[in-house]
Amino acid sequence: MEGQNQNQIVVVKTKKSMGVTILLSVLFGPVGMFYSTVTGAIIMIIVSIPVALFTVGIGLLLTWPICIIWAAVAANNYNKSLNT
Repeated sequence: MEGQNQNQIVVVKTKKSMGVTILLSVLFGPVGMFYSTVTGAIIMIIVSIPVALFTVGIGLLLTWPICIIWAAVAANNYNKSLNT
């Protein structure tokens, strides 16, 4: 065992940009959330479609800001998890 070489594997991940996260969420709503959180994006797409249909689009004034906040929190949590 002493003569064997041991390789150390280092996994490097880049942080998610908060500016890009917010920009994509503002421009594309739930679809823009895919950059920061896939699960959140799927949930908000499922929620936003009926809300938009039943309120003739007015309900998006409520769901769109939720998407932006959720995406920002998800990106922040992801970046914090990289530091630990």
